[in-house]
Amino acid sequence: MDILSNLKYAEGSRKKKKRVGRGQGSGYGGTSTKGHKGQHSRSGAKFRAWFEGGQMPLQRRVPKFGFKNINRVEYITINLDDIQALIDSGKISETKIDKEYLLTKKLIKGRNMPLKVLGNGEIKTKIEITANAFSKTAIDKIEKGGGKAVIV
Repeated sequence: MDILSNLKYAEGSRKKKKRVGRGQGSGYGGTSTKGHKGQHSRSGAKFRAWFEGGQMPLQRRVPKFGFKNINRVEYITINLDDIQALIDSGKISETKIDKEYLLTKKLIKGRNMPLKVLGNGEIKTKIEITANAFSKTAIDKIEKGGGKAVIV
């Protein structure tokens, strides 16, 4: 009969902690599992995670290329076919669409980024779209559909 005071862990279910540097009887005495001599056996031995043992490191072996344009403007993009699909599904009921309207309806993400409308697909509805930028094809297709593209 198991009484709470007699409960014990199953044999072999718990591992004993490795106590290094506690004499030869422990099995981890002498060099304390650090081997003989060398940087790793000394106290305070540290290597960067990417250290390759003195070999020329990867970030120096691989050549540099390209550049990062610090003046690049990152846009939130939406295509005309996406807008038409939202109109067809009834998610957009307005005839005037701007970034704030799309954000409130949670159709785009990125409050601090400018909006750009791209010309993929067709727009059949007469609609006025206000955005920070438009592609040339987007402007042509919006105006062909009887709408208006307003650049902020």
